[in-house]
Amino acid sequence: MGKIYITGLAVDTLIGVYDWERTAQTQLLIDITLEVDLAKAMLSDDVNDTVDYAKVAECVVEVGKDSSFELLEAFGAKVMDTVLSRFKVDAITLKIVKPNILPNAQTVAVEMVKRAD
Repeated sequence: MGKIYITGLAVDTLIGVYDWERTAQTQLLIDITLEVDLAKAMLSDDVNDTVDYAKVAECVVEVGKDSSFELLEAFGAKVMDTVLSRFKVDAITLKIVKPNILPNAQTVAVEMVKRAD
């Protein structure tokens, strides 16, 4: 078992509860941790024996482009469900950072975990 990390992935999406948030896309920063069996790739040195993190990143950006959620939690659920359905991973941890949304805080973030069925 092992982990693959993607940190600080910039994802543009329409997200927010308030009317002023829904007028333009917001850039979220996403940290992804994938729990994956890396044993075969460690021996083969073949990308086909692991999870292609470039494809995971493309998938998450695509979900963002096609989404218009109000809540980070709902967006995160969609991202996790999509990644788990498309890639062979045992679990995903997702941290979604929304910068500059509160006047007295640099960021707001949510973190969630989901295991494959």
